[in-house]
Amino acid sequence: MDVQALFSVEGKVAVVTGGSRGIGYMIATGLLSSGAKVYITSRKAPVCDAAAEELSEFGECISLPADLSTTEGIASFTSAFAEREDKLHILCNNAGANWVAPLGEMPESGFDKVIDINLKSPFFITQSLLPQLKAAGIAEDPARVIMTGSINGIAVPGIIDNFSYSASKAGVHMLARHVGHRLAKDHVTVNSIAPGPFESQMMAAALDGDGRKLVESMVPMGRIGSPEDMAGTVLFLSSRAGAFINGVTIPVDGGITGFAG
Repeated sequence: MDVQALFSVEGKVAVVTGGSRGIGYMIATGLLSSGAKVYITSRKAPVCDAAAEELSEFGECISLPADLSTTEGIASFTSAFAEREDKLHILCNNAGANWVAPLGEMPESGFDKVIDINLKSPFFITQSLLPQLKAAGIAEDPARVIMTGSINGIAVPGIIDNFSYSASKAGVHMLARHVGHRLAKDHVTVNSIAPGPFESQMMAAALDGDGRKLVESMVPMGRIGSPEDMAGTVLFLSSRAGAFINGVTIPVDGGITGFAG
């Protein structure tokens, strides 16, 4: 058995939404470093282009900016990708948004924004790229869809009032199971990851100053996640090593949800 080949994504084509920063950037770095050609997308074109240029240090990275919170943006992105590639081996639906507000003050616009980008967008992107995913998958090495959920979609997030976020991420976990069940016969698997605390714009305020020590104290392993932790999990799911896994949610959280309660 060639263990190196088992965990390789050499020659595969990948898409990472929200790939210009945070967890998406970590995922893109891991895929590129293991031989994949990676397309990243984010709403702000200059930021997306700059990130792709940085990531090109690790492999071939292409920027396709788009606003994935709208059907028009999704159509623009998937059309641009389809003009360039006829196969898609790995789709990482990672783009996300958050909105924190007390229970009596959550605006409908904020709730809708989070649901649109976190839950609707992964579904309709996957739907739009089905021809490329089905063209890439074979029985022994199916195409992969990886949804970025959250530990907030598994356990109630303590004192944080991010109601739409936790609901959307719980929905992402079930969406992966449901879509994965439907696509299994087409040689496409769908799984989700549930990150705990990682360096990201969404976590920036919580990790600022003394907040980092508080967050780390809540993690059984005593630290926040590293880029290697995230990249390693995605590479496992994306490579031949993860070819027989479908419809699961993997917490990447240092034991937070595993030891809860």
